[in-house]
Amino acid sequence: MGKTKNRPMKSVHNRKRFVTAVVANSAGDIFDLHGYAAAGMAGSSLVPLTFDDTVPMPFGGELMMMPDRKPVLYNIGNQRFEILDKNPYTPGEPIFPVAAFNSPGFVISYVSAYRENTAAGYLPLFSYGAIGWHKGKFRSAVIRVDRERRQDLRWMKTEDVVAGISDIQKKMPDNRLETHLEKCAMEYGCPAAKNFFLGRYEAPLPTSPRCNARCFGCLSLQKNSEIPHSQARINFKPSSAEIAAVALLHIRRVKRSVVSFGQGCEGDPLLAADVIAPAIDKIRSVTGRGTINMNTNGSKPQTLKKLFEAGLDSIRISLNSVRKDCYNAYFRPNSYSFSDVIQSIEIALQLGKFVSINYLNCPGFTDTPKELERLTEFLKEHPIHMIQWRNLNFDPMRYWEIMSAVADPGTPLGMQHTLNRIKESFPKLKYGYFNPPKEKFYAN
Repeated sequence: MGKTKNRPMKSVHNRKRFVTAVVANSAGDIFDLHGYAAAGMAGSSLVPLTFDDTVPMPFGGELMMMPDRKPVLYNIGNQRFEILDKNPYTPGEPIFPVAAFNSPGFVISYVSAYRENTAAGYLPLFSYGAIGWHKGKFRSAVIRVDRERRQDLRWMKTEDVVAGISDIQKKMPDNRLETHLEKCAMEYGCPAAKNFFLGRYEAPLPTSPRCNARCFGCLSLQKNSEIPHSQARINFKPSSAEIAAVALLHIRRVKRSVVSFGQGCEGDPLLAADVIAPAIDKIRSVTGRGTINMNTNGSKPQTLKKLFEAGLDSIRISLNSVRKDCYNAYFRPNSYSFSDVIQSIEIALQLGKFVSINYLNCPGFTDTPKELERLTEFLKEHPIHMIQWRNLNFDPMRYWEIMSAVADPGTPLGMQHTLNRIKESFPKLKYGYFNPPKEKFYAN
């Protein structure tokens, strides 16, 4: 058993309010450890988790054992953090950290605390939220940012999705995009694809096999990397007619519908503008209903302008940081620059379009003073309408290493503090997780 430096972000020693630590054995069995509190980490900072730091684990979340790593726990009796590699109550039994991959709409406030073994490889592409146990329930260190049930698995019964697929196959038997979405829904479990077949909320329109960024945490393509991608990227570019057919079917049958280019199973949609622009023209020649949205890296501002002119209603620009060096270190842009991304945001605002940023969060970086300071400056300069607070699905320790190489990490202020500060400074700025329909663009 080892010890790590006691650097809690706050001092708490009320035994009744601690959340008990949970660990896993080699077989993946998860159990709690009496006398130890769960610990969260944010960069180099550690905190023992309490009842007030956590909420009941949201439905649909998953628990994950973290191999090749040792849990960092808080010894309540000794009032110190300890690194454990063996179960203190079962001599010789190896134990491993446990983390939570939380449901959509929740931002993690702490990462599950651990230390890597010497030969540890990259963790798979998930976020690794801190988790504990209290009075018979798992409790997660998360902050709720969106209450909509758009991707609540309780509303996505497999038999209903299968029935929806059967119905839509009859309506468009030769549409390659529809066939691709079947795979997304049934093989990859994509909630957005399921919603299309269920006739609800937002339908995905994956279009681009190519991307001009090389994000460390790309979900659909990992070249020369030990990280496995979580889903295969679309390997064809749908025609404008195929895109319009899927979009129009969804718009016609769903009230306050959204259709979105730019999904996890594709590259960047701006690289497929040659088919997207005619598809938007076709949609808008038929109906003014529905919201046409694009999730993008914003790398081609003039191309984006043409799409707005065709009828694109809103954009969501992905950012891990509004600091150029930090952005470049993670996104690793190829044939575009950070200034192009900013120009895309400025063009969208000038044209009166609804602008969100897909702000990829990781405690220990996102909540540091300099990141908060620069985000505040950015929002003053660029009055966007919404921040979609989303967890960064990437190995947290490796991410901190990447960011520390280009920026002073600083001492984390806490994710809740960060969200509160931004909201206080910009009370009209919407917080959320999902792309809103245009009927809700400016609703409180």
